[in-house]
Amino acid sequence: MQHDTPLLNNAEAAALLSIKPNTLEIWRLQGRSPRFLKIGRSVRYRMSDLEAWLNAQTFENTSQYPRHQSQPTAAN
Repeated sequence: MQHDTPLLNNAEAAALLSIKPNTLEIWRLQGRSPRFLKIGRSVRYRMSDLEAWLNAQTFENTSQYPRHQSQPTAAN
């Protein structure tokens, strides 16, 4: 277990990422957020996980950016 990495709450992590806390909550529900810890009812982020997630968001050009595939729709 990593004890040397501070734990940030949703608001602190969002501030670090320069996004609104609600955006981070939505991304978490969509599976697009950085890794997080669930401690009881609280959500916490390790600084190391935020840094790793930011590094994974680094691209050389727009063609490297993964496109989100649209969700399949139900046939009527």
